[in-house]
Amino acid sequence: MKWLRFRVKTTVEAEDIVISTLYDIGLEGAQIEDKVPLTALEKEQMFVDILPETEEDDGVAYLSFFVEDLSKKEELLKDIKNELDDLRSFNIDIGEGTVTVTETEDIDWINNWKKYFHQFTIEDVLVIPSWEEVKEEDKGKFILHIDPGTAFGTGAHETTQLCIRELRKYVTPQTRLLDVGTGSGILAVLSLMFGAEKAVGTDLDPCAVDAVRDNMEQNGIPDEKFKLLIGNIITEKQVQDEVGYECYDIVVANILADVLVPLTPVIVNQLKHGGVYITSGIIEGKEKIVIEAMEKAGLTVKEVNSQGEWRSVTAVRE
Repeated sequence: MKWLRFRVKTTVEAEDIVISTLYDIGLEGAQIEDKVPLTALEKEQMFVDILPETEEDDGVAYLSFFVEDLSKKEELLKDIKNELDDLRSFNIDIGEGTVTVTETEDIDWINNWKKYFHQFTIEDVLVIPSWEEVKEEDKGKFILHIDPGTAFGTGAHETTQLCIRELRKYVTPQTRLLDVGTGSGILAVLSLMFGAEKAVGTDLDPCAVDAVRDNMEQNGIPDEKFKLLIGNIITEKQVQDEVGYECYDIVVANILADVLVPLTPVIVNQLKHGGVYITSGIIEGKEKIVIEAMEKAGLTVKEVNSQGEWRSVTAVRE
């Protein structure tokens, strides 16, 4: 199926008013493209392997609207231009206000990303998505079935692999694990498959609930083994209380250095004495601020590992 795409060039400041105005003529679900930097809160809420790179904000924004009925092309184009002219008549700066119209093929936005994720191995672990089959020669391997979903990592990133190698060293049958920024649940699920007794995960994104549930089911993890909490453990006392204090043998956090710094003095209270704190998501050069935060919180740094330009720092609460 083909769709009409109406793309309006405007300004960042005029985004909301242009969207609201065109909504009145039946155009909904605007796709926004601009170069506005992420706020500190947005960065904190992005528990991802790596932040997107953006160019310097130039104040320009592009708004795209998709229409299924191709016969409405001329009618809608005329209506859009009239609405933009009306905004100008009220001395509203909408920038160029130019409109381009193209036809685009129907895209399955939810599943299109799957073509980029294929099975791979981390040491002796085969990571495989549900839409691929285990090859005959791989059936004897340690197999992790993972569907990351559109919002979370796959485990292919270096930061996740660094964590997995550390978890393999420290997980025992007695391990109680806390996974901060759990996302798809890959680290917690894999730890349970390595033999951990129980895992708790925290994440800011409610989408993690479905992703974690699916990956638990695919790997045969019973509900009582893994509990997921939605909330900010750094700032929310209720989340800290529900997670519990001094009860975890391992805390793992694959986030970003700038989040690990405020997280560390909080999370040290969740660790048992003798507990291991595994961190990753640290770009080369930023491991120093993470180490400083750990030492300031009374932790003893045991290892700094690297893969590519990424670093993992592991510490212990004495």
